[in-house]
Amino acid sequence: MQSSQHDSVSGPLAQQIHAAIAEAGGWLSFSRYMALALYSPGLGYYANASRKFGWMPESGSDFVTAPELSPLFGRTLAVQVAQALLASGTDELFEFGAGSGALAEQLLQALDDVGQPVRRYTIIDLSGTLKARQAERLARFGERVHWAHAWPESMQGVVVGNEVLDAMPVQLLHFDGERWHERGVASHTDALGQTGFVYADRDTVLKPPVDTPFISGTVTEVHIQAEAFIRTLAAHLQRGAAFFIDYGFPEAEYYHRQRHGGTLMCHRAHLSDADPLVLVGEKDITAHVNFTGIALAGQDAGLDVAGYTSQGRFLLNCGITDLMQAADLRERAMAQKLLNEHEMGELFKVLAFATAGLDFVPLGFVAGDRMHRL
Repeated sequence: MQSSQHDSVSGPLAQQIHAAIAEAGGWLSFSRYMALALYSPGLGYYANASRKFGWMPESGSDFVTAPELSPLFGRTLAVQVAQALLASGTDELFEFGAGSGALAEQLLQALDDVGQPVRRYTIIDLSGTLKARQAERLARFGERVHWAHAWPESMQGVVVGNEVLDAMPVQLLHFDGERWHERGVASHTDALGQTGFVYADRDTVLKPPVDTPFISGTVTEVHIQAEAFIRTLAAHLQRGAAFFIDYGFPEAEYYHRQRHGGTLMCHRAHLSDADPLVLVGEKDITAHVNFTGIALAGQDAGLDVAGYTSQGRFLLNCGITDLMQAADLRERAMAQKLLNEHEMGELFKVLAFATAGLDFVPLGFVAGDRMHRL
């Protein structure tokens, strides 16, 4: 599939990617293409000034996240965070990919309200444009909030990441019935002289991490960068716990033969599509998370896997229903979307890590833990 790029963001970014393709000899891995499309300074989707997060497309936003949907999400997560801070004897929070700052605001306020304020809240984010929005939203918390664009050398505290793993570039694989190929991106000029992008396959030693039969024509993803991120986290987190909330599946479901089209998808104006080669820089590109691979990466790097369950079960375990009873009808309706199986409650999962030796049974997994399914 090909596309012409002409819009204010798409045009310059497309030119930059075409140049990168030419420099690389005519072919870029999809992982590299996705990284440029999302994070190129000033032009990539998460690096430009367009609005990403919001409840309705009329706001100019592209999708809604759980903290934007309901403040009860962050207030409930704060119950788990508070327990982890106490168990680890730490007083610092780290958030990767803080978006609009909604989750940070909810966590900071909820922890203040229960008399367990954090000394420092560090946001690690690649987006300079989002930092300005976050700073405005979090100004009332003063100097407790800090920003970093690289890994802190030493981390002691609790790490949270909501919808951050799904935004990490993935390698695309294509199975032709006999062997696997890595699917990358090349430049293409059509009969009308319009230049765009097309998929192009190359031989590879990469393959899915399961030894099961695949249907000819299967396209799927492997998460090399996300797993490397978890290994890096393990190297930096000296004491504490980490909680990742995202949409995805355990390995057996992720690579099930019925999911032969993979999970790659794009979001723009609250609509989804499966073509990342058009409107580059103007829509989100994402893939579901293989939680088994993420859990194994952390375990192999020395972290303990402390829990895995659905978002709905996690929030129920942490007491969201008590908060809903005190909320008005609209707030309860919005919070219900976090729990319903046909909305966010089942598709989204929560995976927890703890540093080795931490005596810690997280509240969010006391019922319905699914670690046996990883």
